[in-house]
Amino acid sequence: SRLQWSTAISMMVFAWLFAGFWALMPLLGWGEYDYEPLRTCCTLDYSKGDRNYATYLFSMATFNFLVPGFIMLTAYQSIHQKFRKTGHYKFNTGLPLKTLFICWGPYCLLCSYAAVENVMFIPPKYRMIPALVAKAAPTVNAFVYALGNENYRGGIWQFLTGQKIEKAEVDNKTK
Repeated sequence: SRLQWSTAISMMVFAWLFAGFWALMPLLGWGEYDYEPLRTCCTLDYSKGDRNYATYLFSMATFNFLVPGFIMLTAYQSIHQKFRKTGHYKFNTGLPLKTLFICWGPYCLLCSYAAVENVMFIPPKYRMIPALVAKAAPTVNAFVYALGNENYRGGIWQFLTGQKIEKAEVDNKTK
């Protein structure tokens, strides 16, 4: 079925309120913000590792990393099943979930480790890498979607070269 405007707007409002809730909590005392190791912008203050930080972090990791990961896994599995039934594979259905774990996994691991141990022994430049990779996630997602979808890939190719991609005939005979 097609997505209705009311459903799309409701989902968008929920996403903004959800993100606002988790961003506001450290300002209200649950968790805390501090400068990133290189002092370029702010992040969660994982230097303290107290109970307040640990409860905030594990709640946030569950609701912002594990639950969305599970939703993506089940959604893309059902898309993959439909592709397999029809024989039309439009894109790699495992790639978005892999991208989520590659981009956000190191940051989630660093913050989780900081909840139970002191991470100050890691040099600031190395502690900065997971945050930078996580911040690159929206750009990586755009490339994954644009290059992974045959319609967008064909449009990009046509825009860059002025040529249409000719679809190769696929022989569906079984051996």
